[in-house]
Amino acid sequence: MSTNTSHKPVFERRESEARSYCRGFDTVFTSASGAEMTDVDGRTFIDFLAGCSSLNYGHNDPDMKAALLDHITNDGIAHGLDMMSDTKAQFLETFEKLILEPRGMDHKIMMTGPTGTNAVESALKLARKVTGRRDVIAFTNGFHGMTLGALACTGNAGKRAGAGGAPLCGINRMPYDGAFGDDVDTIGQMEMMFDNPSSGVEAPAAFLVELVQGEGGLNAASKDWVERLGRLAKKHGTLLIVDDIQAGIGRAGSFFSFDDMDVEPDMIPLAKSLSGFGLPFAALLIRRDLDIWKPAEHNGTFRGNTHAFITARVALEKFWSDDKFKNEIAEKAQILETRLQRIADMVPGAKLKGRGMMRGVDVGSGELAEQICGEAFRNGLIIETSGSFDEVVKVLAPLTIPVELFEKGLDILEKAASTCVEGHNIAAE
Repeated sequence: MSTNTSHKPVFERRESEARSYCRGFDTVFTSASGAEMTDVDGRTFIDFLAGCSSLNYGHNDPDMKAALLDHITNDGIAHGLDMMSDTKAQFLETFEKLILEPRGMDHKIMMTGPTGTNAVESALKLARKVTGRRDVIAFTNGFHGMTLGALACTGNAGKRAGAGGAPLCGINRMPYDGAFGDDVDTIGQMEMMFDNPSSGVEAPAAFLVELVQGEGGLNAASKDWVERLGRLAKKHGTLLIVDDIQAGIGRAGSFFSFDDMDVEPDMIPLAKSLSGFGLPFAALLIRRDLDIWKPAEHNGTFRGNTHAFITARVALEKFWSDDKFKNEIAEKAQILETRLQRIADMVPGAKLKGRGMMRGVDVGSGELAEQICGEAFRNGLIIETSGSFDEVVKVLAPLTIPVELFEKGLDILEKAASTCVEGHNIAAE
């Protein structure tokens, strides 16, 4: 593959060694539209990464772009701390009308810093303030962010190593649904621990959980497990924090990953596709009676992105005014499941992971998964791995991707899997 390298030296020369995605996608991108990205050589790639689920509605949605350009052209507020503005009011009113009220939710909306980890930090801080307890329960394979509090809740050893010896404390770890196999009742284990006064595990301030673990390998908690966790939380006066940063905003099938479950999260961190346009925007939904913050007790210069208020409002109006978009996600999710099963059938022991449009194949080997993603990229598809050993080939295509283009991307992925599995088998012999 011919790649224009004229810009590449500056990244090696000046960008921190912390850079990561660019190491797997060795080209310089210049433009993007819908579910495709174009590089300096004019080569177009189908995007099955979507900004790690930050672009659920694709690149440069024309309606969001038009509204944003209109706002900028007319000297609309670009930055206003947490002052009141017309754009914030319009976003809040739309979110209230289209998301909260139909679900009977009376949560307040806290503007945090611009990234998901800021929303998680806010939730952890408030849970401890409300309950007066220190410890939080996080789960095996969970990922919640890279700042120290959120990192303490993150299980990945490589990510935790970045703390450089700083204490990652205040967290107890419990097994996620299926962590010990399908026959082990991990909720039952937790019930035993909390009910036994000599277990050494005290009731925590909160449970922090992803209902589909994005970075942890697309493990999806069952409806029964989630509902039992909710009941366990209520029994022990523990707050339930559902981290919907990656699994929310339609990715798992509906706006929230818990929409079809009988559970009432006390707090819900949101980010990634919340802005609709890929702009930095994070927020924390807080049950009304838990909103005991004093003014400025938790703040930040960039709490609330005014430009993101505009694109987020348009996204809500365009995609969540009725069930049409949700139904389209379900149809594409069925296509994805069928096609991924064909790939899983190529690899002995491979299995499907995740739900909705947050799916992948556990091929049992990080080496094989990396080879498949590399071969796919060479043939025009952007896709990544996840899991404890990067063993899951993970599909995060934009939810708006046209079916024909979606099938084309899946064709590339299936061919890459076939090529790499055949080579892997030959090497094993």
